[in-house]
Amino acid sequence: MSCLNKEHRLNSSRDFNRLYKSGKRWHTTSFVAFFSSNPTLKAAFVTSKKVGNAVYRNKARRRMRALFASYEQQLVIGNYIFVAKVTLHDKNFLELKKDFDFALKRLEVLK
Repeated sequence: MSCLNKEHRLNSSRDFNRLYKSGKRWHTTSFVAFFSSNPTLKAAFVTSKKVGNAVYRNKARRRMRALFASYEQQLVIGNYIFVAKVTLHDKNFLELKKDFDFALKRLEVLK
């Protein structure tokens, strides 16, 4: 089961707003992670125009998606949102992985 399938996407504005307001959040230097428990695993990857043009935004989402997929089996079921920061492009893969480790541990979502 891959969280990147269409049925595992978080896409309703009601879910986004609920998660932004009442979910747990953790800031890193490259992204902000949001989590709330839910019976199904759903994820969203957000980039604003501050991150750059379409090429940079898509690359940022791909990088976050790849990291999330590598942790998928270890995660608690729930809703996740990852919002990219401008500094995401300055990080190499190992630095991003460290940020991901740190954020997921702080959110207490690793099994």
